[in-house]
Amino acid sequence: MNPAWPLFGHDAAETAFLESARTGKLHHGWLIEGPSGVGKATLAHRLAAYMLGARGPDTAPLDATEEDPVARICLAGGHPDLRIVKRELNDKGKLRQDISVDQIRDLTHFFSLKPAQGGWRIGIIDSLDELNRNGANALLKTLEEPPGHSLLFLVNHGSTSILPTIRSRCRTLRVTPLGEDDTRKALDSAGAPDEAFALARGRPGLGMRLATPSGLAAAHAAKTLLKSLPRPNDGLVTDALQTASADETAMEAFQEEILSWLAGRAEEDSSAAKAWLDVSRRASEARALNMDPAQTAAKLIAGLYAPARTH
Repeated sequence: MNPAWPLFGHDAAETAFLESARTGKLHHGWLIEGPSGVGKATLAHRLAAYMLGARGPDTAPLDATEEDPVARICLAGGHPDLRIVKRELNDKGKLRQDISVDQIRDLTHFFSLKPAQGGWRIGIIDSLDELNRNGANALLKTLEEPPGHSLLFLVNHGSTSILPTIRSRCRTLRVTPLGEDDTRKALDSAGAPDEAFALARGRPGLGMRLATPSGLAAAHAAKTLLKSLPRPNDGLVTDALQTASADETAMEAFQEEILSWLAGRAEEDSSAAKAWLDVSRRASEARALNMDPAQTAAKLIAGLYAPARTH
């Protein structure tokens, strides 16, 4: 039977946590850092379920299956001592731009209560990148005065800066993109379409997220545009703008192709390295400001011309 949260390629991070847990001197805050889509949230859920009592075979205690009663209730989101904080839907049924301060205050209240089952109270924030400034300040207060037998896992994609005071109060587990074999295993385990592998680049979650009709179309449009640089014709630019603007998935797929292309040139070309930073910054600003997709795509394309002229 497959484990409830299959994890690939992050044995070192998992082992580091287990070794800390076995010493009996477990840190209260854990910052799980790495690119989006590599399995950080999966790691957090496995560690949380383990601390709440989920168990698999003796040789792999974290690989609890859905037959394990603790794993089953954690999977269903019904464990009374586990609180998962993510962006919520607004009154119109759309995902909010960020995690609100009220959600963090609710988490603080959750930690103030005694564990329902006499063990740990555990929170997972997925992710810090989506926490607004007020929420970050409220979270800091919890980290500064942690209740006993409480654990907090903070997922951080690194797309925005976090308060140094939050970082200093956490122990960090860093994870990296997976190798090809682990990427394929993760995608196969999730039943992802074949097209997801090329889009993943070592990040299975990203590949699964982008393997939609709009995502695949935007990735293809970006590749076509990149091949035409430094002198793309107006038709290719127009097609790229329209395809990338189809929806959020299309924009992300388009952006990932551009960033990958720039990263491949960054070691030998300072202009490409600067462009990579600029594209990343523009993409973050666009998300924060809820910028028009066509305008965002145009800004990303504009950042390609300098590095393209050097090749």
